[in-house]
Amino acid sequence: MSRDMAPVTAVLGPTNTGKTHRAIEALLNHESGMIGLPLRLLAREVYDRVTARVGESACALVTGEEKRIPSRPRYWICTVEAMPLGLGVDFVAVDEIQLSGHRERGHVFTDRVLHARGRRETLFLGAATMRPLIERLVPNARIERQARLSTLTGVGSLAFGALPPRTAVVAFSAARVYELADRLRGRRGGAAVVLGALSPRARNAQVAMYQSGEVDYLVATDAIGMGLNLDVACVAFADVRKFDGRQARELDDAELAQIAGRAGRYQTDGRFATLAPLGPLPLSTTRAIEQHRFPPQERVFWRTHEVDTTSVSDLLASLRRRPPSDLKGVLAVADDAEDVRALVYLSGHPEVAAQAVGGDRVSLLWEVCQVPDFRQLQMDDHFQLLAALYLQLVGPTQRLGQGWIERHVAPLDDAHGDIDALLNRMAAIRTWTYVANRSGWLDDASGWQERTKAIEDHLSDALHAALVRRFVDRRATFDRVGPAAPTGSVSESPLSAGRRPGKARAGRDVSGRAAPASFAELLRAQVGGDFKAAGTEGGASGDSPTERWIEDLVTASHGRFALDDAGRIVDSIGGQSLARLVRGVDLLHPELALTVVAEIGPGARLRLHRRLLAWARDLVGDLLARLRPHGDRERASTDAAVAFSAAARGVLYQLERSLGAIPAHEAREQLRALTQDDRQGLRKRGVRVGRYVVFAPSLGKASALRARAALANATLAQGSRIILPAPSETSLRADEDVPASLYAAVGFPVFGSRGIRADFVDNIGTRLLGGAPANDVASRLGCSIEEIPAIRRAFGQGTRHLR
Repeated sequence: MSRDMAPVTAVLGPTNTGKTHRAIEALLNHESGMIGLPLRLLAREVYDRVTARVGESACALVTGEEKRIPSRPRYWICTVEAMPLGLGVDFVAVDEIQLSGHRERGHVFTDRVLHARGRRETLFLGAATMRPLIERLVPNARIERQARLSTLTGVGSLAFGALPPRTAVVAFSAARVYELADRLRGRRGGAAVVLGALSPRARNAQVAMYQSGEVDYLVATDAIGMGLNLDVACVAFADVRKFDGRQARELDDAELAQIAGRAGRYQTDGRFATLAPLGPLPLSTTRAIEQHRFPPQERVFWRTHEVDTTSVSDLLASLRRRPPSDLKGVLAVADDAEDVRALVYLSGHPEVAAQAVGGDRVSLLWEVCQVPDFRQLQMDDHFQLLAALYLQLVGPTQRLGQGWIERHVAPLDDAHGDIDALLNRMAAIRTWTYVANRSGWLDDASGWQERTKAIEDHLSDALHAALVRRFVDRRATFDRVGPAAPTGSVSESPLSAGRRPGKARAGRDVSGRAAPASFAELLRAQVGGDFKAAGTEGGASGDSPTERWIEDLVTASHGRFALDDAGRIVDSIGGQSLARLVRGVDLLHPELALTVVAEIGPGARLRLHRRLLAWARDLVGDLLARLRPHGDRERASTDAAVAFSAAARGVLYQLERSLGAIPAHEAREQLRALTQDDRQGLRKRGVRVGRYVVFAPSLGKASALRARAALANATLAQGSRIILPAPSETSLRADEDVPASLYAAVGFPVFGSRGIRADFVDNIGTRLLGGAPANDVASRLGCSIEEIPAIRRAFGQGTRHLR
């Protein structure tokens, strides 16, 4: 299908319609794809969901401040600004396209609507107010209206004392958020706090505290308006005016609806109100929010994507270029955005202007102008930092000097001070994380990325602890929610993990069983030994070190985890068991049961489950990489040269489904149809086609056998287990209660009463059918002579099957 013929669909509707879920499912139905999301926090959440399905080796995360790009990603999860559009993927989705009307960022969303396309499918997601504009900008798009899954009802104005549990109180300044959270601490035990300036790590820690039921209230800015999936029953507006960076103004009905729509999840109804003494919303506004009916969006911001960097004046002229004449009524030029104002300022800076000569220097200047003002400084202060950055980059080394960047970064590695001080340092370190991710700006870029990320994590933990100290009454919350109960015996799926826990008295878990006197005892009972590695003692002052440990696990690289002989995923730092593999839909898609005991709520538990499930998916993917046709360009070109027949592809498919070994008689039709080129191609793939078994010798290594055994054992009932023999042994005793297919899956296909090591099968078959003495064969297999007749008959039957 040509690019122009590929379908474009705009799915429009209010919040809680399942639009993002639909986009993720569509993405995974294609061999390759990309999703652009409006926020770094949301991109990380979607990345966690996708990697839990396909593993991290198949998925890249790209934002301004974070890049996780494996060697051969098939799927790309990005912020809209960071989407690498030249990749030629099959599927493209852009979320929250109504942000094309945002004064600062809108031109980027408009550009994606006009130019971002998948080779096979494109999906735009957003508010129904975008319909007329989509009809003008993308005439060939099919427009679908998506209905909200639950009802949203206005309930007027609520007094502070009447706020129901599971309420999110919304304000539009940090000072106002602090004031409200302080009031909730004094009267209701406290609240979690969500601000746009929080890092993903700090935000997740606050949200996990709320999701677990440790606190019943959340105080937030409009940062909760996009993508945060929370257990919110009611949204209460403490204010309906905000400063938007230019002026204080009333929120319009559509903006209020975006925030109010956080109330209710899936098919659970939600409510919205104002917080007294603020009066009720106008009846017309209430009805508009309830019925999801708003005036259509009349224009979007636009900027040409063909900028001219011949000179600074040419660049400015191209950024102010008018839109095509037929779209002048709907495209407004984004010539007053922050990056353009930065360019105007820097073009008047004498030292910068002297250096910004020639296409390369002008292009670099434009890159520098696009460094975001995370710190929300006075514009002149931010522009002066950009000037200093540029002058470093055009200096003798063409890089940011190590000493120069160290002087800026080192003072930020300080976890002391109040909430505002920590927030200011976090905003500043985000700037340097963004800079460290710019290609070619500094030497040892990966080292600086790790350094700035570590500082952000350190500040995040300290900030979360400071928020808890100030806004949560631990005595009140402990009286409502007791210590978490062990979960090792229960398979916790993402669905069950999202349910709100029951209430309990201190000292007892929700099932009524007596709980240990302290969480430390609970963790020691579960993992034993030195449990400091799990983060249960020490660390930043204030909040639960266990939550910090869980967050470290969620953000860790794959090297942090290992698989033990019992099929458990363990933390390689300290050796704690985190989860065990359990039966999934098939051998290749196991599920997990968390075994870690942690004083965390379902939100954090769900994220850990997703992280470990991503690791398990990659375990399978790495194990079977040579048998799979996609993802490896070098192998793909080899496959094209070999031109595998359907028969060869069938053999590879069966090998993959059975973890790398199948009795030859089970693939006899495909084996008979193999051409000489097929056999040569299979050999290049590392597949050996024997007389009695087809297998991949590379999967006979100890680490691969351990993984295969864990995957096979995950499908067995409790109490049944395949135990691999020692490396020097060539067979094992086959249990009649275990399917023979599972013995083949672990590399020991069954003949008679024995599972015989795949690379030894042909040797044994040749000896048996060639008349070798029974005692000789028994000695080679490590079995009794009495077993040999049944083994001989099995080989004879296998030979007949192949005729």
